[in-house]
Amino acid sequence: MLHLGRALLCVFLLPVKFARAQTYSATYLPSNVPPTTEEGQAGTNQCGTGLNQTSNCQNAYINSVTDWCIWGPPQPGPGSVIGNTERIEVAWCTKNGTGARLIPDGVITGAHFVQTPDFVQITGIGNLTFLNVPAGDAGGELDPHGADGNGNPIGGLVFSSAFGPLQQIFEWTNFISDTQFCIRACKPAPQAPTFCQHIYDEMGCEWNMPANYDAGFETCRADSGEPMGVYGASTFHQGEPVTPAAHPRPSSSSCTTLSTIGNGFFISGTSIGISAPTSTGSSGSITSGSRSLTSASSSASATGSSSGASRVASLDGWERLVVGFGSAVVCSMLGALLVL
Repeated sequence: MLHLGRALLCVFLLPVKFARAQTYSATYLPSNVPPTTEEGQAGTNQCGTGLNQTSNCQNAYINSVTDWCIWGPPQPGPGSVIGNTERIEVAWCTKNGTGARLIPDGVITGAHFVQTPDFVQITGIGNLTFLNVPAGDAGGELDPHGADGNGNPIGGLVFSSAFGPLQQIFEWTNFISDTQFCIRACKPAPQAPTFCQHIYDEMGCEWNMPANYDAGFETCRADSGEPMGVYGASTFHQGEPVTPAAHPRPSSSSCTTLSTIGNGFFISGTSIGISAPTSTGSSGSITSGSRSLTSASSSASATGSSSGASRVASLDGWERLVVGFGSAVVCSMLGALLVL
Protein backbone atom coordinates (compact mmCIF):
# COMPACT_ATOMS: atom_id res chain seq x y z
CA MET A 1 0.00 0.00 0.00
CA LEU A 2 2.86 2.35 0.82
CA HIS A 3 4.44 1.83 -2.61
CA LEU A 4 1.07 2.29 -4.33
CA GLY A 5 0.49 5.58 -2.51
CA ARG A 6 3.97 6.77 -3.43
CA ALA A 7 3.39 5.95 -7.10
CA LEU A 8 0.03 7.69 -7.14
CA LEU A 9 1.54 10.78 -5.55
CA CYS A 10 4.20 10.93 -8.28
CA VAL A 11 1.60 10.47 -11.01
CA PHE A 12 -0.40 13.34 -9.52
CA LEU A 13 2.44 15.78 -8.96
CA LEU A 14 4.60 15.43 -12.05
CA PRO A 15 2.06 16.42 -14.71
CA VAL A 16 1.41 19.60 -12.74
CA LYS A 17 5.10 20.44 -12.53
CA PHE A 18 5.80 19.74 -16.18
CA ALA A 19 2.45 20.71 -17.73
CA ARG A 20 3.90 23.70 -19.58
CA ALA A 21 6.88 21.67 -20.81
CA GLN A 22 4.44 19.36 -22.57
CA THR A 23 3.29 22.31 -24.69
CA TYR A 24 6.45 24.40 -25.01
CA SER A 25 9.98 23.12 -25.24
CA ALA A 26 11.32 25.84 -22.94
CA THR A 27 10.14 28.70 -20.76
CA TYR A 28 12.56 31.59 -20.43
CA LEU A 29 13.07 34.96 -18.85
CA PRO A 30 15.69 37.39 -20.17
CA SER A 31 17.84 36.50 -17.17
CA ASN A 32 18.08 32.77 -17.91
CA VAL A 33 17.70 32.42 -21.67
CA PRO A 34 20.68 30.70 -23.35
CA PRO A 35 22.73 32.43 -26.07
CA THR A 36 20.67 30.75 -28.80
CA THR A 37 17.45 28.81 -28.55
CA GLU A 38 16.98 27.46 -32.07
CA GLU A 39 19.21 25.87 -34.67
CA GLY A 40 20.07 28.40 -37.34
CA GLN A 41 19.46 31.44 -35.15
CA ALA A 42 21.41 34.44 -36.47
CA GLY A 43 21.09 36.63 -33.38
CA THR A 44 21.09 36.05 -29.65
CA ASN A 45 18.81 36.18 -26.63
CA GLN A 46 21.61 37.05 -24.20
CA CYS A 47 21.37 40.76 -24.78
CA GLY A 48 22.70 42.57 -21.73
CA THR A 49 21.46 46.09 -21.04
CA GLY A 50 23.86 48.42 -22.87
CA LEU A 51 23.08 50.66 -25.81
CA ASN A 52 24.21 49.02 -29.02
CA GLN A 53 22.88 50.04 -32.43
CA THR A 54 24.49 47.00 -34.02
CA SER A 55 23.00 44.62 -31.46
CA ASN A 56 21.80 41.24 -32.68
CA CYS A 57 19.45 40.90 -29.71
CA GLN A 58 16.30 38.93 -30.51
CA ASN A 59 14.31 39.64 -27.35
CA ALA A 60 11.26 41.85 -27.82
CA TYR A 61 8.94 43.36 -25.20
CA ILE A 62 5.41 44.70 -25.23
CA ASN A 63 4.57 46.32 -21.90
CA SER A 64 3.06 49.76 -22.53
CA VAL A 65 2.81 52.58 -25.07
CA THR A 66 6.26 53.78 -24.00
CA ASP A 67 7.86 50.34 -23.62
CA TRP A 68 7.64 48.02 -26.62
CA CYS A 69 9.65 46.53 -29.46
CA ILE A 70 9.12 45.42 -33.03
CA TRP A 71 11.22 43.31 -35.37
CA GLY A 72 13.28 44.83 -38.17
CA PRO A 73 16.15 43.95 -40.51
CA PRO A 74 19.67 43.94 -39.03
CA GLN A 75 21.17 45.71 -42.05
CA PRO A 76 19.97 48.46 -44.42
CA GLY A 77 19.77 48.11 -48.16
CA PRO A 78 17.36 47.05 -50.92
CA GLY A 79 17.95 43.39 -50.11
CA SER A 80 16.57 43.84 -46.59
CA VAL A 81 12.89 43.64 -47.51
CA ILE A 82 10.98 41.85 -44.77
CA GLY A 83 10.16 38.91 -47.01
CA ASN A 84 13.89 38.24 -47.45
CA THR A 85 15.01 38.86 -43.87
CA GLU A 86 12.19 37.51 -41.71
CA ARG A 87 14.38 34.69 -40.42
CA ILE A 88 17.10 37.01 -39.11
CA GLU A 89 15.26 40.10 -37.85
CA VAL A 90 16.44 41.81 -34.68
CA ALA A 91 14.57 43.67 -31.97
CA TRP A 92 14.15 47.46 -32.12
CA CYS A 93 12.81 48.94 -28.87
CA THR A 94 11.50 52.24 -27.56
CA LYS A 95 13.05 51.85 -24.13
CA ASN A 96 16.70 51.71 -23.23
CA GLY A 97 18.07 48.91 -21.06
CA THR A 98 17.03 45.84 -23.04
CA GLY A 99 20.28 45.40 -24.95
CA ALA A 100 18.35 45.66 -28.21
CA ARG A 101 18.63 48.42 -30.79
CA LEU A 102 16.91 51.66 -29.80
CA ILE A 103 14.24 53.27 -31.98
CA PRO A 104 15.33 56.89 -32.44
CA ASP A 105 13.10 59.72 -31.27
CA GLY A 106 10.84 60.97 -34.02
CA VAL A 107 10.76 57.74 -36.02
CA ILE A 108 7.39 56.71 -34.56
CA THR A 109 4.65 59.26 -35.23
CA GLY A 110 1.72 57.17 -34.00
CA ALA A 111 1.50 54.40 -31.40
CA HIS A 112 -1.68 53.08 -29.79
CA PHE A 113 -1.51 50.55 -26.95
CA VAL A 114 -4.61 48.56 -26.05
CA GLN A 115 -5.04 45.98 -23.33
CA THR A 116 -7.85 43.45 -23.69
CA PRO A 117 -8.80 40.36 -21.69
CA ASP A 118 -6.96 38.17 -24.19
CA PHE A 119 -4.04 40.20 -25.55
CA VAL A 120 -2.13 43.46 -25.65
CA GLN A 121 -1.15 45.16 -28.86
CA ILE A 122 0.54 48.22 -30.30
CA THR A 123 -0.52 49.65 -33.66
CA GLY A 124 0.98 52.67 -35.35
CA ILE A 125 2.85 54.48 -38.07
CA GLY A 126 6.25 56.02 -38.64
CA ASN A 127 9.23 56.26 -40.92
CA LEU A 128 10.40 52.71 -40.46
CA THR A 129 13.16 53.05 -43.03
CA PHE A 130 15.18 54.15 -39.97
CA LEU A 131 14.77 50.54 -38.79
CA ASN A 132 16.35 49.28 -42.02
CA VAL A 133 13.04 48.56 -43.78
CA PRO A 134 13.62 49.59 -47.42
CA ALA A 135 11.43 52.41 -48.74
CA GLY A 136 8.47 50.98 -50.63
CA ASP A 137 8.54 47.63 -48.84
CA ALA A 138 4.96 46.51 -48.21
CA GLY A 139 6.38 44.38 -45.44
CA GLY A 140 5.43 41.04 -43.98
CA GLU A 141 4.68 39.09 -40.84
CA LEU A 142 6.88 37.88 -38.01
CA ASP A 143 5.65 35.16 -35.63
CA PRO A 144 6.95 32.39 -33.34
CA HIS A 145 6.20 29.60 -35.84
CA GLY A 146 7.57 29.95 -39.35
CA ALA A 147 7.74 27.18 -41.90
CA ASP A 148 9.83 24.88 -39.72
CA GLY A 149 8.55 25.78 -36.25
CA ASN A 150 11.68 27.74 -35.31
CA GLY A 151 10.03 31.12 -35.73
CA ASN A 152 10.40 34.25 -37.81
CA PRO A 153 12.91 35.38 -36.73
CA ILE A 154 14.48 32.08 -35.76
CA GLY A 155 14.77 32.01 -31.98
CA GLY A 156 13.03 35.35 -31.45
CA LEU A 157 11.43 35.66 -28.02
CA VAL A 158 8.72 38.02 -26.75
CA PHE A 159 8.20 39.03 -23.12
CA SER A 160 5.52 41.07 -21.38
CA SER A 161 4.58 42.29 -17.92
CA ALA A 162 1.10 43.34 -19.10
CA PHE A 163 -0.51 40.26 -17.54
CA GLY A 164 1.40 40.29 -14.24
CA PRO A 165 5.07 39.56 -13.57
CA LEU A 166 7.34 39.59 -16.61
CA GLN A 167 6.83 36.37 -18.54
CA GLN A 168 7.52 34.82 -21.90
CA ILE A 169 4.72 35.21 -24.44
CA PHE A 170 4.38 32.11 -26.59
CA GLU A 171 1.82 33.34 -29.10
CA TRP A 172 2.39 36.67 -30.82
CA THR A 173 2.29 38.23 -34.27
CA ASN A 174 3.98 41.32 -35.71
CA PHE A 175 3.62 43.07 -39.08
CA ILE A 176 5.95 45.80 -40.27
CA SER A 177 6.27 47.76 -43.51
CA ASP A 178 8.14 50.95 -44.32
CA THR A 179 5.33 53.11 -42.86
CA GLN A 180 3.14 50.94 -40.62
CA PHE A 181 3.52 48.41 -37.83
CA CYS A 182 1.47 46.32 -35.43
CA ILE A 183 2.34 43.75 -32.81
CA ARG A 184 0.04 41.63 -30.66
CA ALA A 185 1.03 39.47 -27.69
CA CYS A 186 -1.58 37.02 -26.46
CA LYS A 187 -2.07 36.19 -22.80
CA PRO A 188 -0.84 32.65 -22.11
CA ALA A 189 -4.14 30.76 -22.13
CA PRO A 190 -5.88 28.10 -24.26
CA GLN A 191 -7.35 30.73 -26.60
CA ALA A 192 -3.99 32.41 -27.29
CA PRO A 193 -3.40 30.71 -30.68
CA THR A 194 -6.84 31.84 -31.83
CA PHE A 195 -6.30 35.53 -31.06
CA CYS A 196 -2.70 35.47 -32.31
CA GLN A 197 -3.16 33.65 -35.60
CA HIS A 198 -0.16 33.58 -37.91
CA ILE A 199 -1.76 32.24 -41.10
CA TYR A 200 -2.81 35.58 -42.61
CA ASP A 201 0.63 36.90 -43.46
CA GLU A 202 -0.51 38.57 -46.71
CA MET A 203 -3.42 40.47 -45.14
CA GLY A 204 -1.45 43.13 -43.28
CA CYS A 205 -1.97 45.08 -40.08
CA GLU A 206 -5.41 46.61 -40.47
CA TRP A 207 -7.05 43.33 -41.47
CA ASN A 208 -5.37 41.28 -38.75
CA MET A 209 -5.53 43.93 -36.02
CA PRO A 210 -8.31 46.47 -36.58
CA ALA A 211 -7.35 49.40 -34.40
CA ASN A 212 -6.16 53.01 -34.41
CA TYR A 213 -3.39 53.71 -36.92
CA ASP A 214 -3.54 57.50 -36.76
CA ALA A 215 -0.79 59.86 -35.67
CA GLY A 216 -0.55 60.44 -31.91
CA PHE A 217 -0.01 58.31 -28.83
CA GLU A 218 -2.54 56.73 -26.50
CA THR A 219 -3.26 53.89 -24.09
CA CYS A 220 -6.72 52.28 -23.95
CA ARG A 221 -8.65 49.39 -22.51
CA ALA A 222 -10.53 47.50 -25.20
CA ASP A 223 -12.67 44.47 -25.88
CA SER A 224 -10.94 41.51 -27.47
CA GLY A 225 -13.26 41.60 -30.48
CA GLU A 226 -13.38 38.74 -32.95
CA PRO A 227 -10.29 36.65 -33.71
CA MET A 228 -8.77 37.32 -37.11
CA GLY A 229 -10.28 35.13 -39.80
CA VAL A 230 -13.17 33.84 -37.68
CA TYR A 231 -16.64 34.80 -38.88
CA GLY A 232 -19.27 33.13 -36.76
CA ALA A 233 -19.11 29.39 -37.35
CA SER A 234 -16.81 29.69 -40.36
CA THR A 235 -13.11 30.40 -40.68
CA PHE A 236 -11.59 32.18 -43.66
CA HIS A 237 -8.43 30.70 -45.12
CA GLN A 238 -6.00 32.93 -46.95
CA GLY A 239 -6.17 32.33 -50.70
CA GLU A 240 -9.89 31.59 -50.88
CA PRO A 241 -11.68 33.29 -53.81
CA VAL A 242 -13.49 35.84 -51.64
CA THR A 243 -11.69 37.71 -48.88
CA PRO A 244 -14.02 38.97 -46.16
CA ALA A 245 -13.71 42.48 -44.79
CA ALA A 246 -11.73 43.07 -41.64
CA HIS A 247 -13.63 42.89 -38.39
CA PRO A 248 -14.85 46.21 -36.96
CA ARG A 249 -12.49 47.89 -34.54
CA PRO A 250 -13.32 46.59 -31.02
CA SER A 251 -14.80 49.15 -28.65
CA SER A 252 -12.34 50.87 -26.33
CA SER A 253 -12.51 52.93 -23.15
CA SER A 254 -10.39 54.58 -20.47
CA CYS A 255 -8.10 56.09 -23.08
CA THR A 256 -5.28 58.41 -22.09
CA THR A 257 -3.12 60.33 -24.52
CA LEU A 258 0.55 61.25 -24.46
CA SER A 259 2.29 64.04 -26.31
CA THR A 260 5.33 61.88 -27.10
CA ILE A 261 6.92 58.51 -26.42
CA GLY A 262 10.44 59.79 -26.92
CA ASN A 263 13.29 58.18 -25.03
CA GLY A 264 15.60 61.19 -25.20
CA PHE A 265 18.09 59.54 -27.52
CA PHE A 266 19.02 60.70 -30.96
CA ILE A 267 20.88 58.11 -32.97
CA SER A 268 23.02 58.46 -36.06
CA GLY A 269 24.59 55.19 -37.11
CA THR A 270 26.30 53.89 -33.99
CA SER A 271 26.64 57.36 -32.42
CA ILE A 272 24.16 58.02 -29.63
CA GLY A 273 23.49 61.39 -28.05
CA ILE A 274 21.10 62.48 -25.32
CA SER A 275 19.34 65.15 -27.30
CA ALA A 276 15.71 64.92 -28.34
CA PRO A 277 14.86 65.75 -31.97
CA THR A 278 13.15 69.04 -32.67
CA SER A 279 11.46 68.35 -35.97
CA THR A 280 10.75 65.77 -38.62
CA GLY A 281 11.35 66.99 -42.14
CA SER A 282 9.21 65.98 -45.08
CA SER A 283 12.25 64.44 -46.74
CA GLY A 284 12.44 61.77 -44.05
CA SER A 285 15.27 63.29 -42.05
CA ILE A 286 15.15 63.81 -38.31
CA THR A 287 16.99 66.79 -36.92
CA SER A 288 18.23 67.45 -33.42
CA GLY A 289 20.21 70.60 -33.00
CA SER A 290 23.07 70.34 -35.45
CA ARG A 291 22.66 66.58 -35.89
CA SER A 292 20.85 65.09 -38.85
CA LEU A 293 19.81 61.51 -39.44
CA THR A 294 18.78 60.78 -43.01
CA SER A 295 17.24 57.46 -43.88
CA ALA A 296 19.17 55.27 -46.26
CA SER A 297 16.26 54.34 -48.47
CA SER A 298 15.80 52.56 -51.75
CA SER A 299 13.09 52.19 -54.33
CA ALA A 300 12.85 48.45 -53.80
CA SER A 301 9.47 47.03 -52.91
CA ALA A 302 8.23 43.60 -52.03
CA THR A 303 5.42 41.88 -50.22
CA GLY A 304 6.82 39.83 -47.40
CA SER A 305 5.52 36.35 -46.82
CA SER A 306 5.86 33.68 -44.22
CA SER A 307 4.53 30.21 -43.90
CA GLY A 308 1.32 29.63 -42.03
CA ALA A 309 2.53 26.29 -40.69
CA SER A 310 1.31 25.78 -37.16
CA ARG A 311 3.31 24.32 -34.33
CA VAL A 312 2.76 22.68 -31.00
CA ALA A 313 6.29 22.49 -29.69
CA SER A 314 7.20 19.37 -27.73
CA LEU A 315 10.06 18.28 -25.57
CA ASP A 316 13.28 17.54 -27.41
CA GLY A 317 14.98 14.22 -26.74
CA TRP A 318 17.46 15.63 -24.23
CA GLU A 319 14.71 17.50 -22.45
CA ARG A 320 12.69 14.29 -22.12
CA LEU A 321 15.75 12.68 -20.58
CA VAL A 322 16.14 15.53 -18.10
CA VAL A 323 12.46 15.45 -17.21
CA GLY A 324 12.54 11.68 -16.84
CA PHE A 325 15.60 11.83 -14.61
CA GLY A 326 14.06 14.65 -12.59
CA SER A 327 10.88 12.65 -12.20
CA ALA A 328 12.77 9.67 -10.87
CA VAL A 329 14.68 11.84 -8.39
CA VAL A 330 11.50 13.51 -7.16
CA CYS A 331 9.75 10.19 -6.74
CA SER A 332 12.72 8.68 -4.91
CA MET A 333 12.85 11.62 -2.51
CA LEU A 334 9.12 11.43 -1.90
CA GLY A 335 9.39 7.71 -1.34
CA ALA A 336 12.12 8.16 1.25
CA LEU A 337 10.07 10.75 3.09
CA LEU A 338 7.02 8.50 3.12
CA VAL A 339 9.04 5.57 4.45
CA LEU A 340 10.24 7.77 7.29
